Amino acid sequence: MNYGLLDLLNLIGSLGLFLYGMKMMSESLQKVAGDKMRAILSSMTSNRFMGILTGFLVTAVIQSSSATTVMVVSFVNAGLLSLVQSIGVIMGANIGTTITAWLISLLGFKFSIILIAVPLIGVGFPLLFSRKQNLKFWGGFLIGFSLLFIGLEFLKNSVPRVDQNPEMFAFLSNYTDMGFLSILLFLGIGTLLTIIIQSSSATMALTLVMCNQGWISFEIAAAMVLGENIGTTITANIAAIIGNVSAKRAARAHFFFNVIGVIWMLLIFYPFTRTIANVLVDITGKSPYTDTVEIPFALSIFHSSFNLINTFLLVWFTPLLVKLVTWLTPSKKEEDEEFRLVHINAGLMTTAELSLVQAHKEVITFAKRTHRMFGFVRQLFNETNDKEFDNIYQRIEKYEGISDRVEVEIATYLNKVSTYELSDESSRKLQALFRIISEIESVADSNFSLARTLKRKREQKVWFNQEMRDNLNKMFDMLDEAYNIMKENLEISQRSVSINLGPVYEVESKINEFRIFLKEDHIRSIEANKYKYQAGVIYSDLFNEAEKMGDYIINVSEAIAEIEKPVKHKSYPIGK
Repeated sequence: MNYGLLDLLNLIGSLGLFLYGMKMMSESLQKVAGDKMRAILSSMTSNRFMGILTGFLVTAVIQSSSATTVMVVSFVNAGLLSLVQSIGVIMGANIGTTITAWLISLLGFKFSIILIAVPLIGVGFPLLFSRKQNLKFWGGFLIGFSLLFIGLEFLKNSVPRVDQNPEMFAFLSNYTDMGFLSILLFLGIGTLLTIIIQSSSATMALTLVMCNQGWISFEIAAAMVLGENIGTTITANIAAIIGNVSAKRAARAHFFFNVIGVIWMLLIFYPFTRTIANVLVDITGKSPYTDTVEIPFALSIFHSSFNLINTFLLVWFTPLLVKLVTWLTPSKKEEDEEFRLVHINAGLMTTAELSLVQAHKEVITFAKRTHRMFGFVRQLFNETNDKEFDNIYQRIEKYEGISDRVEVEIATYLNKVSTYELSDESSRKLQALFRIISEIESVADSNFSLARTLKRKREQKVWFNQEMRDNLNKMFDMLDEAYNIMKENLEISQRSVSINLGPVYEVESKINEFRIFLKEDHIRSIEANKYKYQAGVIYSDLFNEAEKMGDYIINVSEAIAEIEKPVKHKSYPIGK
């Protein structure tokens, strides 16, 4: 094996280690995080300004904006941060990374997170063998976190070490006197070098060497610093390769935030750099235009002031930035299939009543997601392609995990609401919402139970005749009707209007009667050898589970009726 091929494999291996660490860290976070970590992160990023402060402090401590943004992407991927929250942290990371530049220029010191990565694996590895599931997940998180940054370090060391050979860039001094074109050229060079070296700090050091050698001026060096701001976004985008849509959007937001900042800076580039030079003259009596010794100080001022101003300007346009990256990175599915709350992730509202309104909206979203899950079950029932069957089953399995966590999150939120003084009506609504989320989660469990039974059917190569398929599809149609009534009742009750339980009991009666018919018909069919016993067992499991799901769906509507005084329906006593 020649050296060139070995070098390439090192690069690919480093990238693989980095991405595997990202995947392991993100998956472990989803398992351990739930309510506690999510609550901590939500409080730290409760608004965009708190997010900026969080990003600044984290980056200032670990002295790596790449590390911060990669962690942000993994948190978004795990559903612990929303896209809006992540943008605030990324903005803060951009400011925090200027601290690194100051430390390098003033003290020549930089902390490397790789120093604690291996010891962290030493802490995490024994946890993998713990009997407690939560400790196992924490062990996976620590190992994933460590592998991510070990991979990042290897990635930096696997690329050509151009930062250690600045003399190869001496020829660039021939391209420094082309006016604004030179600014654009060196901006591109700064971007490219940062992408290659995978370290804005190393590119900054290379820039300073070129200045000291007299190859480039202060203004050219400032242009390279702008390029470094764009190039440093590549790390988060690499991390987002294996992430979900939300993670990709967060990485894109980082890129566009820096690019937009560079664009407006280019419009005022010469006045801005001259102003910094004048400020430095007032402080030291020397100008970076004439004294190369002052350039590191001038570049640190340029870097810090640019990121501070850029953050102050663009923080007000966060919603537009969210729309931009959402438009550029659309979801491939109807909705991102990730654990995230839509309405109650910002904490309690000003009053308990408003908090209950938000919780009710979240419950409606929960119900819609569960109905979508049932749609996947119906697709699974009719799917003939093995690969597509596995894909659909994995989505249902994912939805089951999401449903468990959503129930816990909403229940935690409702528990907080219960500490407030509530009116009789609000107290009744609170208790009803507790019951509703429990029933909806049971509906999700039934969906997953149906999916597991269908998977067992496929693995055992069980065949259903057309009559069996028609009967199950008819039962599924009734469940769809029950789902639609349930969602409609949730929407109606949000407007404080009493619901009509008549249609609820009608569809319940149809489901129960059809289940009784199927049960009796099933016994006759087994006796008449219409289908194999093994097929009959799975068939029976499916329609019995479907009937059970119908009960849970009906229970939701009955719980809704408890919020307001229900209308009496003497003509619908069936089933109750």
